[in-house]
Amino acid sequence: MSSDSTPIESALSRFGLEAFRPGQREVIERLMAGKSALAVFPTGGGKSLCYQLPALLLEGVTLVVSPLIALMKDQVDALHARGIAAARYDSTLKPSEAAAVWRSLEAGELDLLYVAPERLANAGFRERLTHHRVAMLAVDEAHCISEWGHNFRPDYLKLADFAKELGASRILGLTATATPKVSESICQRFGIAAEDHVQLSFRRENLVVGVTPCTVAGRKELLLARLRQSAGGAAVVYVTLQTTAEAVATYLSRNGIDAKAYHAGLRDDYRAELQELFMAGGVEVVVATIAFGMGIDKADIRAVYHYNLPKSLENYVQEIGRAGRDGLPAHCELLACADDLTVLENFTYGDTPTAAALRSLVDRLLRQGEEFDISRYQLSTGNDIRPQVVATVLTYLELRGVLAATAPFYSRFRIQFLRDEEALLVGYDAGQQDLLRRVFAAAKRWRGWLTVVVEEVAEVTGDDPEHVRRAMGDLEQAGDVIAKPSGLRQGYRLVGAQPDIAALAGEMETQFLQREEQDIARLRRVVEFAESDGCRTRALLEYFGEGLADDCGDCDHCRGEATPGALPRAENREISDTEVAAVHALVAEHHSALRSSRQVARFLCGLSSPATTRAKLMRHDSFGLLGDIAFLDVLLFCESLNLG
Repeated sequence: MSSDSTPIESALSRFGLEAFRPGQREVIERLMAGKSALAVFPTGGGKSLCYQLPALLLEGVTLVVSPLIALMKDQVDALHARGIAAARYDSTLKPSEAAAVWRSLEAGELDLLYVAPERLANAGFRERLTHHRVAMLAVDEAHCISEWGHNFRPDYLKLADFAKELGASRILGLTATATPKVSESICQRFGIAAEDHVQLSFRRENLVVGVTPCTVAGRKELLLARLRQSAGGAAVVYVTLQTTAEAVATYLSRNGIDAKAYHAGLRDDYRAELQELFMAGGVEVVVATIAFGMGIDKADIRAVYHYNLPKSLENYVQEIGRAGRDGLPAHCELLACADDLTVLENFTYGDTPTAAALRSLVDRLLRQGEEFDISRYQLSTGNDIRPQVVATVLTYLELRGVLAATAPFYSRFRIQFLRDEEALLVGYDAGQQDLLRRVFAAAKRWRGWLTVVVEEVAEVTGDDPEHVRRAMGDLEQAGDVIAKPSGLRQGYRLVGAQPDIAALAGEMETQFLQREEQDIARLRRVVEFAESDGCRTRALLEYFGEGLADDCGDCDHCRGEATPGALPRAENREISDTEVAAVHALVAEHHSALRSSRQVARFLCGLSSPATTRAKLMRHDSFGLLGDIAFLDVLLFCESLNLG
C-alpha cells in the first residue's frame, strides 16, 4: 500500500484485499463521515466489509445484529483469523465465555460485537451496553424490520428505538432483498437520508434464468434429466417440505446422482457436517429447504433448481444468488407447477391466529398485574397461537406503549457436580455457603443430577428467587458444576392506563389479516413471473425497482425456449362423502384443541398448531385429510358446520 493511501485503503489490506467491490467505498465513506446508510447489495455482493472495515477505524464498538448464530460464528472466526478483535454474545455461550466477552468489551479490546435481535430486546443487556460507546449499529438482513418485507421478525421492529437508547452514532442497514417499499420503510425507521441509500443492480449477468412448467408427476424425472445433462459441478435443489427433500434426494441417489437431503429436521451435527462436505466438494447435489443457504459462500455452485415454487420473488432472487459467485455461467431453473400453491398458501393461512385466540391472549397478558413474567411457550400452547405470532403480539404491545420488557430469566436448572459438594463450598463466603446448602437440600436429586426449580426451592428456603438463580450461575462460572438451564421466562411491566382490550385485540387481528394478504400476494407474483411472456431478468429487476434498457438475451424467453401461459395444475377436487363423514366424526369427538372452524381447517389441511401438538393429535386419522385442498375452501366447509 502506498504511503499516501487513505486510512480506509490502509484498513482494506487487513482483509487481504487490494480493491473495493462496487458500492463498498460509497457506503464506508458515508459511515466514516458520521452518516447512517442503507446498503442494498445482491447476494454475495460484499455487504459485511461495509461495517467490518469502519469498525477498525471508529472509536468504540460496532454492534452487529445478525439473525443466525451460525452466521455470527462464521464471521467472528474469519475475523479472528485476520487478527481482528471480534466476539459474539449468544445463547450458546457458557457463563464463563459470556463473562470473558464482557471483560473484553469493558477493557476496550473489541472492535465488533455480534448479537441476535432478541438479545437487544433484553433490557439488562442494553443497560450494560449504555456504559460503552457504540460507534455503529449494523443491522444485517435489515428487510426483517419492515412489515412489508418477506421475512418479518418482530424483534427487528424495536431496533430503531434500541439504537437511540444506546446512543449509536450511526446505523448501517444491510439487505440483499429489499423492494423500493421495503427500502423506504428501513430508511424511515432508522432516519437514513435518501442520498445515503446505496443500491447496486440486482442483475447477475452470468446467471442464466429459466422457468419450465411441469406437473407433479413428471417433476422428479425432469430434475433428473437436467442434472444428467449438466456439465457437472455443485448444485442446490430447493424444495418446500422436509419430506420432499428426503424423497427427492433418495430418488436422485437411486438414479446415480450424488445427492443429500438438508433440512431443519436433521441433527445439528449432521447438518454442519453435510454443509462442510458440500463446501469442500465432497457432495455434488444438496436437496434442501430454505434452512440451507444462509452464510453459504461457495463460489462454484453451477446450478440452482427450484423444485417447488418459492414463497416470494425476494426468496427466489436470494436463493439463485448463491449460484455462480465465481463469475462463471450458472444455470437457474424453476420447475413450476401451480399445485405447489396449495401447500404454500396453507402455511400462510395456518399462521394467522383466530380472533378469539388473540382476544384471550391480550386479555391474559394485561390482567397479570403491574409487573409479571411469562413463558412464550405456555402462552403459545394455552392460546393455540404459534410462538412466533405470540412474539409478534408482545412486540406490538411494546410498540404501542402498553408493555415494557424487563429481563428474561430461567426458571429451572439441572446441575451435575464436577467435584465433591463440601469441597466446592470452601471457595465461598459463609453467607453464600449457607444459601447453597439450603438450595442443595431443597432441590430434587436423581441419577447424579440436581434439579433446581427456582420458585419452588426459593419458597422452601425463604430466599429471593433471583439469589437462587445467581447462585446457579456462579457455580457454573466457577467450573464447579455443569448447569443446564431451561424454562425461559420473559419479564414485563404494564405502562400507562389499562387499554380497551377488545379494541386492541381487534386492531391486531386486522394487522395479522393484512400480513396474510401480503404473503398471499407475494405468492401470486411468483406465479405471474412464471407465467409471463417476457424477459425473465427484466421482470425480476422491475420488481426491485430497477429498469433494463434491453432484454437480457440470456434467459429462456430471450432464447426462445420459454413456454408462457398458465402453469399446469390438477383440477380442484370436491370433498367426498367419506371425508365429510370423517370430519363430522372428528368434530363429534369434541377435542379442546379443535373448537373453532379455523382450528379444524388447519388440522384437516395438515397444519399442526401448539394445541394439537400438545394434545398429540397429529397421529389422528383425519390429520391432513384435506391437505390437497385449498385452505380457504376447507375453511368455508368447516364454517358450514357452525363450529364457531
